[in-house]
Amino acid sequence: MQVQRAWMKPGVSGAVIGSILTMIVGFSWGGWTTSSTANQVATQRADAAVTTAFVPVCLAQEKVDAPKGKKLGELKAITASYEQTDFVMKAGWATFPGKADPNRDVAEACASALVKPAAAK
Repeated sequence: MQVQRAWMKPGVSGAVIGSILTMIVGFSWGGWTTSSTANQVATQRADAAVTTAFVPVCLAQEKVDAPKGKKLGELKAITASYEQTDFVMKAGWATFPGKADPNRDVAEACASALVKPAAAK
């Protein structure tokens, strides 16, 4: 009985220290995440997917716009990316049916896509 008590304290201490070290290694290098971190990553990926899906709609709205040549020239003349994003939002190319306000992320990606071909040429 005395022998069991002698090994009980080191055994419990070893189990506690081992579990703590396992958690440190798992969260640091093992790729473990908490549910809140997983939710944040999922939300970011979903937002990125929605933005990617709506950029072609924005580009199509730009093509349908009547004075497109003039507006596209004005957009390409702007050098600051935030001003390009604001221009696309004000032009209404990032405003979708049923929505009152334009989507800033889509406007930013759309402005980048509209200006990129000019830079590549």
